[in-house]
Amino acid sequence: MSLKEHLVEARNRLFKALLALAVGTIIGFFAYDWLLQLLISPVIQAGGIVMFTAVLSPFDIMIKVAIFVGVIISSPVWIYQIWAFIVPGLKKKERRLSLAFAAVAVPLFLFGIAMAYFVMPFALQFFSSLTPDNSELNVTIDSYLPFVFRLLLAFGIAMLVPVLMVGLNMAGVLSSKVILKNWRITVFLIALVAAMAAPGGDAITMFALAGPLFLTFAAATLFCVINDKKRAKKQLAQDAENERLATGEATDIDAPIKIDDPKSQI
Repeated sequence: MSLKEHLVEARNRLFKALLALAVGTIIGFFAYDWLLQLLISPVIQAGGIVMFTAVLSPFDIMIKVAIFVGVIISSPVWIYQIWAFIVPGLKKKERRLSLAFAAVAVPLFLFGIAMAYFVMPFALQFFSSLTPDNSELNVTIDSYLPFVFRLLLAFGIAMLVPVLMVGLNMAGVLSSKVILKNWRITVFLIALVAAMAAPGGDAITMFALAGPLFLTFAAATLFCVINDKKRAKKQLAQDAENERLATGEATDIDAPIKIDDPKSQI
């Protein structure tokens, strides 16, 4: 397609993703009360109190929660739209593989968010334990929700890294040799991302995020190694076939059959 056609395609995909986000946001508005209680329940369990500090805070928080829920609900749609935008430039086999990547990416993204919500009470319990005696933990909603959203999205997006690694390897962009050669840098980056996502440098949250990332990174690396070996084996067979054809050796074509001279039979 031409550049203009690509831009039109991108616009259409973006419109569909935004439409799905809008539908998810509307659902978030209707489920706002239940969702807000779900988000602040870890603070309540830790013995804290969540406070609204401004007149417009309830309305502002309602919009933020609804949009965040819309992002999660519409994740299958916008992940698929990203895949669908790439599809026209891929072969039929590569399209099936890309669809498989999209199908795996959605559960991993949702799994990361669920894991973050499971870890969050432990982090809050740790911080609340640092509250001095004769004092209480009062958390403002304006500071608490950004922390929750950052933690949930960091876990969800981080779980998509292995899918990206496998996709780049299948496309021939990222080889297993490069991954193995730079494994120390990758381990450092994983630990850095986990530390940045952990609120206040909380070790519990950091290890809870880094552990699954290390496991998924190892699984993705193993897949890339096996895929590269298969690709190299196939390439060797193709090179050998091309060499036989170049030297004029017969492959699937039988040698010509000798035909007797008709005059010698008279």
